[in-house]
Formats: sequence, C-alpha cells, structure tokens
Amino acid sequence: MPLALLALAVVAFGIGTTEFATMGLLPQIADGVGVSVPHAGNLVSAYALGVVVGAPVLTGIGARIPHKRLLLLLSGLFVVGNIASALAPDFGLLFAARFLAGLPHGALFGVGAVVASRLVAPERAARAVSRMFLGLTVANIVGVPAGTALGQQFGWRSAYGAVAVIGLVALAALALFVPHQPRGSQSGIRHELRAMGNRQVAIGLGTAVVGFGGFFAVYSYLVPMLTHLTGISDSSTTLVLALYGVGMTLGTLIAGPLTDRALRPTLYGGLALLAAALVTFYFTVHSTVPALATITFIGAMGAFVTTPVQMLLMAKAKNAPTMAAASNHSAFNLANAGGAWLGGLAISAGWGWASPNLVGAALAVAGLGLAFTGGLMDRGGRRSEVITSSAAEAATETEHAAAARNGEP
Repeated sequence: MPLALLALAVVAFGIGTTEFATMGLLPQIADGVGVSVPHAGNLVSAYALGVVVGAPVLTGIGARIPHKRLLLLLSGLFVVGNIASALAPDFGLLFAARFLAGLPHGALFGVGAVVASRLVAPERAARAVSRMFLGLTVANIVGVPAGTALGQQFGWRSAYGAVAVIGLVALAALALFVPHQPRGSQSGIRHELRAMGNRQVAIGLGTAVVGFGGFFAVYSYLVPMLTHLTGISDSSTTLVLALYGVGMTLGTLIAGPLTDRALRPTLYGGLALLAAALVTFYFTVHSTVPALATITFIGAMGAFVTTPVQMLLMAKAKNAPTMAAASNHSAFNLANAGGAWLGGLAISAGWGWASPNLVGAALAVAGLGLAFTGGLMDRGGRRSEVITSSAAEAATETEHAAAARNGEP
C-alpha cells in the first residue's frame, strides 16, 4: 500500500511541476517561439483549458476501463503531451501540446484519488488521498523551482523534457505497485453521469470554484505584491514561493486525519481560516517577517481545503465517484481563472496591489456559505457510511472477480 501511494504521489508531482513551471519560464518560451510574454501567457490558459475539458471527457470515455489500466493510459498521454511540448517548433503547436498535456490532469487525480481511498480501511481514506496530493505540494517546493532553473540554464524545452521523464518514472511505478481494482457491472458513463446529477455534488463543485477562487485571487498576484509592497527582490521570490509550498505540504498533512474524523467541520474550518488569513495578509504584506508567516499560513489553508472537498465529492457521488473526483480538478482550474480575473479587476480599478486579498477573502466566505448550505441540506447524514459504501463496492467486485476466475456463478 505505501508503495502504491508513493506511485500516485509521483504522478501528482509530475502534474504539479508541468502545470506551474510554465509560469516561471514565460520570458524564455516567448523568446524561443517568437511571441510576446503576455501572448506566451496563453500557454497557461491552454493547459487549464485541457484540464477543464479532459477531466469529464476522459473519465467518461474510460468509465468501464479498470482503474489501474486507465491510470497507465492517462499517464502515457501525460508523457506524450510533455514530449510534444518539448519538441513544438512554433507557438501554435506548443499551444496545442500544452492543451494535450492538460487533458489527463483531472482524470489522473480523480482516478488516483478513488484508487488511493480503496487501498486502505474506510476510516483512513482521506489520509490516503492526502498522501497522493502531497506530490502536488512537494512539486511547488522542489519540482517547480528545479524545472524553472533547468529551463533557464539549458533552455525551456529541457524543463518539459524533464517532466516527461518524471512521467515515465510514474508510469513504471504505477505498473509495478498499484494493485488491480476491477470495475463493477454497473460501471459506465451513464452511471457516472447519474451520480453527477446529485445536488450535493453540484454544491461541492461550486464550493471548490468559489472558495478556492479566493486562494488563486492572491496566488496569481503574489510575486508583484511581494516586490511592490513587501520589498522583496525579484531574485528572492522563488524562495518565497517555495515557502508557500511548504505551507501547502503542512496543510495537506494535517487535512487527511482531520477529514477522516469530521469531513464537513474540516471543510468549514479550512475556508474560514483561509478567509481570515487573506484579510490578515492585506495588513501584513508591508512587513517582511509577518508577510512571510502569513504567506505560509495561506498556503497551508489553501491546500487544507483540497482534501475535504475531494472526499465530499467522492462521498456524495456514492458508488460512481470517479467523475466527481476528476471534475473537482476542473473546478479548481475554473477557480484559478476566475480568481485571477477578479483579483486583476481589483488592481485595475485602482484599489492597490493588496486588494486581491480582500477579493480572495470575500470568495472564501462565499465558498463557506455554499459549504454550509450543503451541510444544512445533508443534516443527519453520516460521511462514513458513504465512504464505506465505496470500499464495500470494491470488496464486492473483487469477490465477484475471484468467483469468476474459479468458475463459480
């Protein structure tokens, strides 16, 4: 089990590295393909669009494919997308390659989260999922700075090539360590879509889009805030972003056990603390030490919210959790786009570089309101029963597969 979770974490590490390394290499990419830096920024949008489209589409296409085989296919597509990015001769093909690289992102996380939750006892499911997400947070500490430095030293193509190598390592680890998890007779696109029609799933996705939009409203403008208001030099911002990643790692580690104990209270507390931290940063951004401490806490609370939202969606989708889990990452990318847009509007309106903090806090509070609405609608329900049903389904499917191998009816 630990090796299987490590394999899933390696996949998440590769995804996190390729998603965010582009942002640090925009000047080099712009020079390499002959476009302006703002135009090169569309590559970030191309990847995000791939995530939004690919999560439901690829999960639906693979609804009847056993989870391990689907993970291998999606990882192969991830490798192809990054190799294509490294070899793209012009901006148009690079844009298409980044879209291709983003397609398996959400589906990999969705299928991976379901697989991780079924590797352990039901009462430890959230901890297992959070261990997978650790790969994403560690990518912000190690992968993104290393990829950026590699691209700056040896050319931006080398960064995508390195990510492709990480993808190949992840592919081998998945093949070796992740056990087979058969699909049930009820699996299929219609079954997954019926689960997506659950109102609680819709509210959960809305919570992710709105609440996590508060995180991205600030993250998107963190570097100019640090340089213009805190007085940190451009050369030091990479270290500060790594500190942000440390906070995200700590938040992920804490969220797993707490989500296993009490899912909704963990979600409520995470969103409330995120809103409080963003308001605090509005005031501490002008002083270096308090600003760095607040940044670490914001990173922790942003990551802290991820696990309970993921587990809530998987729980409410009941026996068809894969598409709901994958769509969560479409929701996060919509939050990225929406939060950045709203934060930019505040800056453009002349409210100052610190104003995205207040926008982010408002979004976090709105997300908290959606989460409370879902909780009121769900009053009296027990999280553990829903999670257990998924584990029980997996056990039943395994028994049926064993009986079929033995020639039993």
